[in-house]
Amino acid sequence: MKQQISRITDILRRDDGISGAMHYTEQISWILFLKFLDDYEQRENDNAFLDGKTYNYILEEKFRWKNWIHLQNWKITWDDLKDFVNKELFPYLKSFRNINEDYHSIKYKIGEIYHFIDNRIESGHTLREILDIIDDLNFQKQEDLFELSHIYEDLLQWMGNDWWNSWEFYTPRSIIKIMVDTIDPKIGQTVYDPSTGSCGFLIEAFNHMNSQEKNDKELEFLKNKTFFWNEKTGLAYIMWVMNMILHGINNPNISKKNTLTQDIRQIQEKDRYDIILANPPFWWKEKELIQNNFPFKTNATEMLFLQHIYKNLKLWGKAWIIIPEWVLFNTGNAFQDIKKELLENYNLHSIISLPAWVFLPYSWVKTNVIFFDREWSTKDIWYYEINLWRTLTKNKPITYEEIKEIPNLLKKREISENSWIINVNDIKDYDLSAKNPNKAKEEALRSPLEIIENIEKNDDEIKVLVSELRKIIK
Repeated sequence: MKQQISRITDILRRDDGISGAMHYTEQISWILFLKFLDDYEQRENDNAFLDGKTYNYILEEKFRWKNWIHLQNWKITWDDLKDFVNKELFPYLKSFRNINEDYHSIKYKIGEIYHFIDNRIESGHTLREILDIIDDLNFQKQEDLFELSHIYEDLLQWMGNDWWNSWEFYTPRSIIKIMVDTIDPKIGQTVYDPSTGSCGFLIEAFNHMNSQEKNDKELEFLKNKTFFWNEKTGLAYIMWVMNMILHGINNPNISKKNTLTQDIRQIQEKDRYDIILANPPFWWKEKELIQNNFPFKTNATEMLFLQHIYKNLKLWGKAWIIIPEWVLFNTGNAFQDIKKELLENYNLHSIISLPAWVFLPYSWVKTNVIFFDREWSTKDIWYYEINLWRTLTKNKPITYEEIKEIPNLLKKREISENSWIINVNDIKDYDLSAKNPNKAKEEALRSPLEIIENIEKNDDEIKVLVSELRKIIK
């Protein structure tokens, strides 16, 4: 299957209507989804027949995969095939968004997906080649769907490598898994990601919860009423809806909107979530109109998201959030006010300092993960500094094996050379900087020659990273 997808991307490179990994992923996605949908409907029809029931197809007969992709049955030209896709198939699929259907139904989601996407393939011959390759793929068995979901995630990561948009799309899977393992969501809890990214947090949470024992009612809740998220970008929206459906979450609760347009003063307890996992965007600046939705105004997107997140957390709920390091040490008025609210009304349990370059090639910003719950106010904070003793690069990212002990360490909250505890009363001006006191002592004892050698080593590592970044830009 992976080889076939690679063949398709090679074919798409020759098409005049396609440019860049984002276009490849988008175009592969809409075709793959229709084949997946056809196999899904055939499977449901077979199951209904065995039960003596009648299955009601989502798509009309004319628009079902097997009835329109075979050119020899149509006796039409390549251009006729492309015209059918552009002038009949896509308008039909887009129309599902306007029907009187349950917002959470697959039919409505199909309308949402195709509302924000169009066929960009310029050549009817190219379209024919791709349809023939995908027609040979089979998504009837669970193992086929499992393989497809992993290939699709590879496509999303590849799309993420498309330079400037990359940091929006992908959080390393090792970091995601550690965060989910630590927060340990249970069936019956709701999980929310206000800044979707690649849906990695929700999919990992689904896999974690799906492995737990459950009855039919709990399985129904898991698939239909557990996961919630927002996405404001059209392309990202359709990618993540497809990704969730491919992973078995048939009715994802996703809203296409800017999360920060919600006035957090209006949030009630019934609207809140048990678990929040997020890697919110940073570097963006928000206009005053958006800032008016928050008690503490700032144009720093990461601080608006932090307010949104803690206000959306249920009583006894838990949150794991990735933030840039400057959030910890910034003592500007709004930053102090927001962190004061976090410490006084929530339990900021732990702060994990991630290694430098952990998000290469997407972002060079030093980051931390903060873990807090809505149980009581903060008494003390356990800090842990991940020390890999190596430099991360695009081709040598952080691995799960290197950090898999974190959930256990966080429960114990022990003090070591890489971990320490700070009492909240010792924090000045709400500066939460994760400065390792043990490391500070060691550095103070180094000789001038050792310091120079360390500088030279860092300089060599920076040159390697700069060289890699130049390749990406080209």
